[in-house]
Amino acid sequence: MSTTLELGALALSIAMAAAAGLVGCFAIMRRMSLAADPLSHVALPGIGVALALRIHPLFGAVAMLFFGALLIWALERKTKLATETVIGVVFSAALAAGSLMSSGEELIEALFGGAGKPTVGELAFGLPAALVVVFFILKWKSPLVLNLVSPEIARTSGINVARLDLLFLETFALTIALGLRYLGALLMGSLIIIPAATAKRMARTLTGMLVWAAGIAVVDTVLGTIVARLIHRPTGPVIISVGTGLFLLSLLRRQT
Repeated sequence: MSTTLELGALALSIAMAAAAGLVGCFAIMRRMSLAADPLSHVALPGIGVALALRIHPLFGAVAMLFFGALLIWALERKTKLATETVIGVVFSAALAAGSLMSSGEELIEALFGGAGKPTVGELAFGLPAALVVVFFILKWKSPLVLNLVSPEIARTSGINVARLDLLFLETFALTIALGLRYLGALLMGSLIIIPAATAKRMARTLTGMLVWAAGIAVVDTVLGTIVARLIHRPTGPVIISVGTGLFLLSLLRRQT
């Protein structure tokens, strides 16, 4: 059973990283680079409520992230404010509520992730959810790009722009939920953005950027996990440190 859980944990971390890399590419293109961290903090009230009700924190985080994404989408359409502005408002309220609902130790674990192997329930949720994220990005790649270029052209092409925006925000939120177990609310946004930023420097096409981002995110996660175990340090910060190192190396590459 222990070996099965270890293999499941490896598969989940790889799937989570690949999903994060793919979503990050479109987050960067939508100029949502600074929105990843604030949106991840929306999970905190859900974690606090779940702990109070003695249920798994993951379910509270997922529910709150989905609700937060829906609220951000609705406020953005109502107020016509930029996505990052709306996320900033929701983030501030969520962080305050999460801090009030959680104790110091629980809040630290929620922010930085927890140690130990994932449970069977986490695997049963995480693996299919990661596949859903990957499927959505690959299937809706062209409509997402067209919506970025011109929402008006996208509408005339028969694309429901409002629904597509909502689906992307919910996919973004689901991706954050996948990584809370490993990196916590404070660092998961970095795994979404840093590999995609690195891939943008390495690739010349969108498809290439998606492949690079997914691959880099997986390398960051696997290598960071190995290094963290060797030096007996928390996994999340090491994963992000590896990712940052690869990004800095990519700066040495001269783009053409």
